[in-house]
Amino acid sequence: MNLFYSPNIIEPITILTEEESKHIIRVLRKAAGDIIYFTDGNGFKYNGKIIDANPKKCIIEIFNKKEGDDKRNYTLHIGIAPTKNIARFEWFLEKCTEIGIDSITPIICDHSERRDIKPERLNKVITSAMKQSLKSFHPELNYKKKFQELISENIEGDKFIAYIDNEVTLELKEAYTPGSNVTILIGPEGDFSPEEVEIAKTYGYIPVRLGKSRLRTETAGIVACHTITLANL
Repeated sequence: MNLFYSPNIIEPITILTEEESKHIIRVLRKAAGDIIYFTDGNGFKYNGKIIDANPKKCIIEIFNKKEGDDKRNYTLHIGIAPTKNIARFEWFLEKCTEIGIDSITPIICDHSERRDIKPERLNKVITSAMKQSLKSFHPELNYKKKFQELISENIEGDKFIAYIDNEVTLELKEAYTPGSNVTILIGPEGDFSPEEVEIAKTYGYIPVRLGKSRLRTETAGIVACHTITLANL
């Protein structure tokens, strides 16, 4: 089944975006009368019939609306440093969207090798992964923030900072309380600086590790996301 995305849905007649309209009409060769399935990215899925097969603004008549099956009783927010190779960061976004995540904040740290990102491109990666995995929620990609800026925000729920240190023995899976909202910080290739770790502690972030292996930034992000998901099954 192909799932499409339309964030601004008006019932019972709605117009899809030009990008989705072009894909439906010109690529998939859908025509008036055909049934399509789409989501608003806010937890609902729709069934609709094409009433105007316009490749620039496909018009749909909605005849069914239902909640998606991917709603969670907690929120997962990961603050993560973009990788030097942006393809690796895109891979992280893709896989975490498939697994299940609510929001991502790119953070700029002392050891960051990449300080610029293209949100439009990254959001397309998220959208594609959401549709491919048949999700009804579209994760939010926040504006990039400096490390100090993010940790000083008033964030509710469990708060963890994952980094490599022989003295850190507390595992994320042991520290997290299932059902709780959670924010997890993942550092850049050079990891967080000692100063960043110490200041994060003063804001209530608990140091954790993600197993015994040394993980790449993007892998650590995915492991953190999967760990929280498994804890809530």
